[in-house]
Amino acid sequence: MKKKIVVLTGAGMSAESGISTFRDSGGLWENYRVEDVATPEGFAKNPKLVLDFYNQRRRELLHAQPNAGHIGLAEWEKDFDVRIITQNVDNLHERAGSSHVIHLHGELMKSCSVRDLETPYDIEPEHPDLHIGDLAPDGQQLRPFIVWFGEAVPMIDPAIREVEDSDIFVVIGTSLNVYPAAGLLNYVRRGQPIYLIDPKEVQTYRHDIVHLQCGASEGVRRLTEILHKS
Repeated sequence: MKKKIVVLTGAGMSAESGISTFRDSGGLWENYRVEDVATPEGFAKNPKLVLDFYNQRRRELLHAQPNAGHIGLAEWEKDFDVRIITQNVDNLHERAGSSHVIHLHGELMKSCSVRDLETPYDIEPEHPDLHIGDLAPDGQQLRPFIVWFGEAVPMIDPAIREVEDSDIFVVIGTSLNVYPAAGLLNYVRRGQPIYLIDPKEVQTYRHDIVHLQCGASEGVRRLTEILHKS
């Protein structure tokens, strides 16, 4: 039976693909107030601003390509049972070939009705923009299929079950400061290997983490060698 590896990825996973991060210096939050573009209240106040913000993110994504880290994780499936849990809203894991991806914070290439946040509709790359007046099948305005601040994270329970059932836990490109995703560490079984790939120092209460202090692509390459030796 293949060992089960669960990988939690954050913004640093996609940074090498040119996807703008939010919290780093020069990131998106320096140009936009989170309250304006990533909350239900912001959408109610100025829906055009919010739709335009995500239209811009979507066009950026369409020009991005999976990096070597994404591709490396997909290739692990040859030898391991790999489950990706991502805080990212891009589809680069899927485009790289990963078969099992849980999106905690929603998906940029999908929309939903303002009345029904749990039923997504695909956004075609040929028509990537959402506009005021674009309606869902229930007749309500379409909005990005994104989990905004203050909204429930419906996929956290399936993610917890994956972590509880894993043999190896890997964290790539996330500060472990954003909850509930950061809380997934609490569900790793005692004695289970934990690897962290991030070029920065990451503060965590766990002292049993092997930290590969490098970017996502280099880290996945190095960890691939470690996994195949173990």
